[in-house]
Amino acid sequence: MRNRFDRQLRTLEDQLTHMGELCEAAITKVTQALKDGSVEQAKIVMAEDEEIDQIEKDIERLCLKLLLQQQPVAKDLRRISAALKMITDMERIGDQTSDIAEIIISSKWESATEEIHVIGTMASEVSKMVRDSVTAYVNKDLELARSVMKADDEIDQYFEEVRDEMIEFIKDEKGQNGKKIFDLIMVSKYLERIGDHATNIAEWVEFSITGVHKDSAVIQGN
Repeated sequence: MRNRFDRQLRTLEDQLTHMGELCEAAITKVTQALKDGSVEQAKIVMAEDEEIDQIEKDIERLCLKLLLQQQPVAKDLRRISAALKMITDMERIGDQTSDIAEIIISSKWESATEEIHVIGTMASEVSKMVRDSVTAYVNKDLELARSVMKADDEIDQYFEEVRDEMIEFIKDEKGQNGKKIFDLIMVSKYLERIGDHATNIAEWVEFSITGVHKDSAVIQGN
C-alpha cells in the first residue's frame, strides 16, 4: 500500500513540476511578445492558459484521491495540503500572464521601449522564483524556498522603479502616450503579483517541510 502511495506522490510531484514549467513558459512567451509587439504570440499565451487551468484540475483530483483513499500521516498530509494551495497560486500566475497578453492585444502593442528594460529583468526574476519554489517542494529544500521569499523584496523594488520611470515619462511628454505608459505600469504590476504568488508557493513549501506557515499560528506534528 505504501509503495503505491509513494508512486502517487511522485506523480503529484511530476504534475506540479509540469505546471510550474507551463507557468515559466507563459512568462517567457509574454515577455517576448512585449519586446516584439507580437499580438500573435500574445494570443498563444492566452490560449495556453487553458492548459494551466486543466492541469490544476488534474492535480486537485489527484490530491483529493490521496486524501480520501490513503489517509496520509501528518508529514504526507502537509505535502498534499501544500500542493493544493500551490496550484491555486500557479493558476493565478497563468491568469496574470494572460492578463498581460490581453493588454498587448487590446492596445495593439508595437514594442517595449528601451527605457523600460527593467520589465524584462522583472520577468526573468519572477520566472526563476516560480521554478525555484516548485523545485524546493519536490526536493524538500527549505533554504531554496526561503531564498524565493527573500527575492520578493527585489521584485517590489523593480515595480517601484518602473512606476517612477513612467511618472517621469508622463512629466516629460506632457501626457502624450498616456495609455501606453499606464499599460506598462499594469504590466509591471502583474509581474509583481506573479512574484507574490511565487512567494506564496514557497511559504507553502516551508509549511510542507516544517509544519509551520508564516500566516498561521498552527503547527503540525511529524
